[in-house]
Amino acid sequence: MIVAGCDVGSLTAKVVLLGDGRILSSSIVRAKSKPEDSAREVMDIALKEAGIKINDINYCVGTGYGRKKVSFVDCSISEIACHGKGSLWLLPTVRTVIDIGGQDCKVVKIDQAGNIVKFVTNDKCAAGTGRFLEVMANILEVKLEELGRLSSLGKKTVKLASTCTVWAQAEVVSKLNDGESIADIGAAVNQAMASRVGILANSVGLERDVCMSGGVAKNRGVFQELEKLLGVRIKRPRIDPQLIGALGAAVYAIEKGKGGR
Repeated sequence: MIVAGCDVGSLTAKVVLLGDGRILSSSIVRAKSKPEDSAREVMDIALKEAGIKINDINYCVGTGYGRKKVSFVDCSISEIACHGKGSLWLLPTVRTVIDIGGQDCKVVKIDQAGNIVKFVTNDKCAAGTGRFLEVMANILEVKLEELGRLSSLGKKTVKLASTCTVWAQAEVVSKLNDGESIADIGAAVNQAMASRVGILANSVGLERDVCMSGGVAKNRGVFQELEKLLGVRIKRPRIDPQLIGALGAAVYAIEKGKGGR
C-alpha cells in the first residue's frame, strides 16, 4: 500500500510518500497564496521522484493550516497530532515534541502510541516562530539558513530586552547603529528565540525523550541554546525536520487506509 501525507503550512508545503513501511519520496516547496496550488505542486514533485502517479496512492491525509482547502486528500488531521505521530515513527522513545513553524510554536506531550497527552501553543505572536527569525535575518542582511551559525561566531554577549518581534526589530537596528557585530546580534537573536520557546516548553512540562520538528530545528544556534535552557539533550530526527508533520500524516494514512479508499 502506498500512502501520502500532505502538510500545507503558512510558509511551506510538504509531502511524504510511504510504501511498505519506508519513505519513497518527499518534497518541500514555498507556499503559494492558494493552499490547493501549493499542495498540487509539492505532490507532483514527490510523485515524480517516486516514479508513480497520484492514482497509485491508496490513501492521503492532509494537515497544516491549508489542509481543508486541498481537494485530493481523503481526510485531514491537525498538525499537532501529525507532528506527534511522525516524531514517534522516527524516534520511538520520544515523549515531548517541540514544533516551531513559520507562524506558531507548539510543545506536545505524547504517549507511547503517539497520541496527544497535553499541548500548548503560541499562535498569537510572531515571537518564538520562524517568522521572527526571518524578520531578523532580513534586518541583519544574512540568509535565514546562515543565522544559526552566527551563535558560534559571536565574540561577546549581547542581549535583546524584548521578545516582541516589532520591538526587537527596533532594538536590532539600534545595536547595529551602535557598532555591535552581526555575529553578536545574530547570537542574541537565537538566544531570544530559544528563551521564548523554553518558557512555552516549561509551561507544558517536559517528558523525555525530547525532539524538535519544523524548520527552526535546522537553526543550530536555537537548537543548542534550547538544550542549555531546558537542560536536556534534544534528539535529532534522521530526516529534514520540516517533513515530520507530513510524515505523521502519512503514518495516519496507513492506519486509516488499510482497506483502500
